[in-house]
Amino acid sequence: QVQLVESGGGLVQPGGSLRLSCAASGFTFSNYAMNWYRQTPGKKRVLVASISSTGDSTYYVDSVKGRFTISRDNGKNTVYLQMNSLKPEDTAVYYCHAHYWQYDYWGQGIQVTVSS
Repeated sequence: QVQLVESGGGLVQPGGSLRLSCAASGFTFSNYAMNWYRQTPGKKRVLVASISSTGDSTYYVDSVKGRFTISRDNGKNTVYLQMNSLKPEDTAVYYCHAHYWQYDYWGQGIQVTVSS
């Protein structure tokens, strides 16, 4: 069955770094654009970064440009989100998302907390 499993979250101090990983299985990963969303309590899920199926095109929300980098390894069926210079406002549950045509898959989410 389809699975998206996030890892790498946790507690980090402001200015620190984390790398999220999302391991995919159960579908043809290389066909899918991959996205990272984040959500805080009481707010909508927001797109943070996106990467095309081949990895040659990326998108970032303005608030993370220059700090976050999305990448993928189609040989390992994994997408990454490198997060540097983290700020308290980056605290959220981060979700991995796969999209192709009418198909959408979500991971279970992983907590990232930025606090001193």
